Amino acid sequence: MTLLSRILGLVRDIVVANIIGAGAAADVFLFANRIPNFLRRLFAEGAFSQAFVPVLAEYRKSGDPDATRAFIAKVSGTLGGLVSIVTLTAMIASPLVAALFGTGWFLDWLNGGPNGAKFTQASLLLKITFPYLWFITFVALSGAILNTLGKFGVMSFSPVLLNIAMISCALFLAPQMESPDLALAIGIFLGGLLQFLFQIPFLKRAGLLVKPKWAWHDEGVKKIRTLMIPALFGVSVSQINLLLDTFIASFLMTGSISWLYYSDRLLEFPLGLFGIAISTVILPTLSRHHVNGREQAGGVEAFRTTMDWGVRMILLLGLPAMIGIAVLARPMLLVLFMRGEFSAYDVEAAALSLWAFNAGLLSFMLIKILANGYYARQDTKTPVKIGIIAMLSNMGFNLLAIPFSYVGLAMASAMSATLNAYLLYRGLVKEDVYRFSSKSAVFFIRILCAALVMGALVWHFSPAMESWYAMPFMQRLHWLAWLIALAVCSYLAMLVLCGIRVRDLLARG
Repeated sequence: MTLLSRILGLVRDIVVANIIGAGAAADVFLFANRIPNFLRRLFAEGAFSQAFVPVLAEYRKSGDPDATRAFIAKVSGTLGGLVSIVTLTAMIASPLVAALFGTGWFLDWLNGGPNGAKFTQASLLLKITFPYLWFITFVALSGAILNTLGKFGVMSFSPVLLNIAMISCALFLAPQMESPDLALAIGIFLGGLLQFLFQIPFLKRAGLLVKPKWAWHDEGVKKIRTLMIPALFGVSVSQINLLLDTFIASFLMTGSISWLYYSDRLLEFPLGLFGIAISTVILPTLSRHHVNGREQAGGVEAFRTTMDWGVRMILLLGLPAMIGIAVLARPMLLVLFMRGEFSAYDVEAAALSLWAFNAGLLSFMLIKILANGYYARQDTKTPVKIGIIAMLSNMGFNLLAIPFSYVGLAMASAMSATLNAYLLYRGLVKEDVYRFSSKSAVFFIRILCAALVMGALVWHFSPAMESWYAMPFMQRLHWLAWLIALAVCSYLAMLVLCGIRVRDLLARG
């Protein structure tokens, strides 16, 4: 389901690039999309889920279904009330939000500069995109509940509906409107609504569709609040860094926000397919092992082996993805996006930021796994401290934007993510919670050799860029498909030659 969602996400970005390219309209739409998505990571999939799942695991272990239902009702009512206030406030005060995060455009609007129109359009689009935050918060709540029950497919499929809504609005509504970015904003609104409605039958079937109830002072809600407040910052450092990038990019040349977005989206494919999916699967398991570990010794060892398995899976899938993107960055951008308003110049510009982002791909993935080592044990304070260090470092790294422009922003994000991952790992080692095993070290060396051989083969057989640009679209598509097939086959063959077996991938100990 995650693979299907990511494929449709790429199709969506291809359609968006074709309609609005990487110019002013793209900058404004992507800006209006990024702000509610940032808050989604706070209220929904990020901090909330990390705090909610371990507490829900405790309620379910008690064996009292009525207490679990009451707990869910109180959490949904309290969270929903807070998000309703935030959403309505942001819609009313959208010009203030646009001025805060798009200061460069706001200053141009004040002084009659060329980018002043971006500010007014961004204010309008934010009024349409912000309700998405309300819908997706309840989607994340129900998804976390279903994930705890072992039903991962429902939440994994939900983003497909967002992609379908946006693609449909882009194809059928945008041609009827003067501003295609307005049609895309409507697509985000409809996508959030569809995801919200889709979850309801599955919750009802599980017997956990309850009436929300405000309960700010309930013990369970207070526990989540205590865990969530620091996690609001700790789990969303990368999103805060992206917002800082957006703020700085509003002062840079037109297209900077768009180039960063398209390169980030290509990186999000392996990050979401592998990093977030593996993280989602192991968090409930780690939470259960932590609860069991307080009662029996086996739970502690099971916790460590599950963590080690998660790290090995990230290395297995993340290393070839990182090397493959490095070799095929420009061909992928060219095949996927270069049509309509997206030019060859945009391909070259986006490739530079993609290479910079890609340097931190493994770190972005590992953060998802290593942070779970804290959240499953209901420790949200330590990731917060680490997150503060990483964000402050990112601010310093953003000075790279002075000589390297938008590429410097991507470099800064990769560097701060690497620092974040290192500090998370060091903290787990100090607390004797997890240490990279010797078995995983040997595993890493083997897959590194396999991935390097794969990258060398793909680079050797890939045509020169002049040839890529000269090809018709279908020939480019065939070449890219062939090179990806070569990468997959050569990597799998090298894994076998390096001694990797299926049991190494399935065994968690």
